[in-house]
Amino acid sequence: MLLWDIFVLFTRVAIFSWGGGPASLALMQRETVSAGWTDSGEFADAVALGNALPGPIAPQVSAYVGYKLAGVPGAVAAAGGTVLPTTILMLIMVVLFFGLKDLPVMKSMLTAVRPVVIGLLLWTAYDMANSVFNAKKIGWSDGLIQGWDKAIIALVSFGLLTFTEINPVFIILGAAVLGLIVYR
Repeated sequence: MLLWDIFVLFTRVAIFSWGGGPASLALMQRETVSAGWTDSGEFADAVALGNALPGPIAPQVSAYVGYKLAGVPGAVAAAGGTVLPTTILMLIMVVLFFGLKDLPVMKSMLTAVRPVVIGLLLWTAYDMANSVFNAKKIGWSDGLIQGWDKAIIALVSFGLLTFTEINPVFIILGAAVLGLIVYR
């Protein structure tokens, strides 16, 4: 029964998420925390691990949560729930979309949905920042003061991604090495 519950939850997340894997993280976090399957800090760890690996983030994070709950079968159920239903839906939608993409009604719907994806991504970043800086417990100003080093890492990462062509993998690997040196 747990495997079915895992599959259904991640199917629900996948079906009701707009904007791809990163955009689905907000809903995935909300659903898995609400279900008591993970907390914000552990979810942030899953996202960090998923970002350190090649490939799409949503199945990786879902596999992390599924593995925590039920080992390898849980990881397979979670990743399957994240990928299979939406892949089938996508195949159907591709056929339909190419016939409807230029209709004004479709263009107007997409115009309104795209900013929502930005909001979802911002909420995910905000919630993860709360966890990283312990802001829910000690407040944002104290969290940033106590976590000044993490704030600098976040800002440098943002700057590198924004103003250079450095592959994010190298930034993540560099942060991992820094962590081994500084936080050990």
